[in-house]
Amino acid sequence: MPTLLPTSAQPKTAKWPVGRSALEALLSEIRACRLCEAHLPHGPRPVLHASATAKLCIVSQAPGLRVHETGLSFNDASGDRLRDWMGVDRATFYDSSRVAIAPMAFCFPGYDAQGHDLPPRKECAAAWRERLFAALPPFETTLLVGGYAQAWHLRGHTAANMTETVKAWRTFAPRYIPLPHPSWRNSGWLKKNPWFAEELLPYLRKRVRRVLRD
Repeated sequence: MPTLLPTSAQPKTAKWPVGRSALEALLSEIRACRLCEAHLPHGPRPVLHASATAKLCIVSQAPGLRVHETGLSFNDASGDRLRDWMGVDRATFYDSSRVAIAPMAFCFPGYDAQGHDLPPRKECAAAWRERLFAALPPFETTLLVGGYAQAWHLRGHTAANMTETVKAWRTFAPRYIPLPHPSWRNSGWLKKNPWFAEELLPYLRKRVRRVLRD
């Protein structure tokens, strides 16, 4: 079981506000990044959504091919499932004035030999993550989608695996809510873990409503 997450364990961020213009300049810099170009089969196209007024943040793994092609995060079946989990429609989900989406890597990393998405490239987080979260406003709640997001943001306070970390969600809420990835590949996981739908999802929907209403 993970220990309670102390404030000192969180990534250090600058006091807000740092300025809207500074954030916009950083977002433009990120979107122009070509750091991993030689390692990206489909080429670089950083995708993220953020603003100085967002209250809820979604941290995921990395864009998939459809997101790479459209430039819109979670613009696929996984996104439909995530929006259902949250209890929001597409308009709310993509309202960057209220919701930020900042994956662990901003570009589609390509596929492995089995046709599965490769993990997020580590260079991206090393280059941008501290700077980005220092420039973003303090979020009321951050959804940590998948093990990569949980490992970085919970900084040593995760459990033995993703399932146990999500199962311990009460330890981290309301500041953080760990979630499995909403991919169809995790449908079996959802069936094996009925507590997720019975206990965590009602809390998640209530929390999202409260954060976005305030």
